[in-house]
Amino acid sequence: MKVKACRETMVSFCCPKYAAIFVFLAVFVFLFVLFNMDFLEIQHKGIPTFPVPRRHLTHRLCSFEPLSPEDALEERLLLDSIAWPETPSLPAPLSLEQTTDPAHSRFTILPEMGGQQWHIGDQLEVMIKMYDFRGRPKKSGGDVLLARLHNRTLGAGVAGKVLDHLNGSYSAVFSLLWEGSAQVEVTLVHPSEAVTVLKRLNREQPDRISFQSVFRSGSVSETTTCNVCLRPTEQPQCNFTDLTTGEPWFCYKPKNLSCDTRITNYNGGYKGKLEANEEKLFKSGINMKVSIRASGSSSVTVLPKNKDQPEVKSNIVQSGPVGYYYKDAWQSISGPTVRQFNTPSVINQCLKGKMVHLYGDSTVRQWFQYLNKALPDLKQFNLHSSVKVGPFVALNYADNILVTYRFHGPPVWSTSVPAIELHYIANEVDRLVGGANTVVVIGIWAHLSSFPTEIYIRRLQNIRRAVVRLLDRAPDTLVIIRTGNPRALTPFFALINSDWYSLQRDKVLRAMFKGLNVHLVDAWEMVLAHHLPHNIHPPPPIIKNMINVILSYICPQKSS
Repeated sequence: MKVKACRETMVSFCCPKYAAIFVFLAVFVFLFVLFNMDFLEIQHKGIPTFPVPRRHLTHRLCSFEPLSPEDALEERLLLDSIAWPETPSLPAPLSLEQTTDPAHSRFTILPEMGGQQWHIGDQLEVMIKMYDFRGRPKKSGGDVLLARLHNRTLGAGVAGKVLDHLNGSYSAVFSLLWEGSAQVEVTLVHPSEAVTVLKRLNREQPDRISFQSVFRSGSVSETTTCNVCLRPTEQPQCNFTDLTTGEPWFCYKPKNLSCDTRITNYNGGYKGKLEANEEKLFKSGINMKVSIRASGSSSVTVLPKNKDQPEVKSNIVQSGPVGYYYKDAWQSISGPTVRQFNTPSVINQCLKGKMVHLYGDSTVRQWFQYLNKALPDLKQFNLHSSVKVGPFVALNYADNILVTYRFHGPPVWSTSVPAIELHYIANEVDRLVGGANTVVVIGIWAHLSSFPTEIYIRRLQNIRRAVVRLLDRAPDTLVIIRTGNPRALTPFFALINSDWYSLQRDKVLRAMFKGLNVHLVDAWEMVLAHHLPHNIHPPPPIIKNMINVILSYICPQKSS
């Protein structure tokens, strides 16, 4: 009877021998399903790509592979280091009267009492007080402020360092670096209330810039939406996550074509939405990129350096600027002496025998275009590539000079580019041999500003790993990193490429490459300190100074 019962139930505890086997099989099947859920789901949908990474971030639209413990810790520390002060919540509907008003706000040069003499080498401190549209003092921090000291006649300018006291007041500190007049300029980029909106947009609408891809096979063509962060729907997805770096990219699968028929990528437009009255926070000339007036004088007169004059001690510990303009030429403080490369022959002599590889967005493309125009003997090959995205190759055969440019991998705000031309920087760097005659220039920031900061951190972690590998196998390779820079802001661009987004990513970039044998072109300070208006693509005088910095790294001034 016992044997019969066992046969009928198949796995009764009255048969310990068989029970153990079936329990083991049940556990094995459960674990297999658990660890292959993504794979099974994709196979069911018929998408011929590798598994979609599980979602490990709080951003519900963004999917990523898990980070190593070390990378995850770094990500957490970086996010903590750039945490922005929270703005007290305002009652709905939003009223502009309770937000920061640059017209009511003022700055004052310290000390307020007269009689202070300023000398080259001193620090100038400015106190900034913020008020709302009713003229009431603000009680919290979080406003985005930029500050510079300048003298247009001398072609002089230096960026200031701003400190938030979290109580509605701020300090700006400037190094005094030239003799003569020095004019203080303080600009409100965004009120703190606008930053709250910008943070929410990146958290809730990281897909507000739409990307499209054309899939084609023979005469059949379909277009679908693509993104780093793609909203889940009933429509299957094509997973174009990079196999080497793990950089995510997804497209909705065409109805009648396979995923491997994708041929182009282009910008499909903007589809973000603001809540009621939030557009009031992004008004040019009212509360966005507006100068703040001085209470009293806005300038000081700087005297020659006086050894007997005690240095002015600031109450704030601030790192100094990396450089400044004088006679419209960038002077380095923390880097090599900046040489002036004013003729094609001087540039040619510096680049002779060099391979210069430029990777990044259109702000790096500007450098390729500058060299291509400045050097008549540098001939660009016609690769029939996109004028905005490239790739580009130029060669001076006589002097053995090679200059290349390639855009970074998606996301890319471009009209149209072949999908096959979108290469990730880390993969490109891994293909370089490197050496004393190789120069690698990297700049990536603007196209990732509308996404959660985690995406930018992970992109830089991949690039840094590739740079470390390059410097391990070829320590003499020169690696130069371009920072982001302030730009002109309209209500539209403020929502996708605000200076606040750029400032946050600038901090991440500097921390990420700190301690490595790489050099920075500080585009942030070079644009901020210059008298020309901010532009995402800095105008020619600034580009010329940036090229001088790059060439000074390649060909440093010889010590006498």
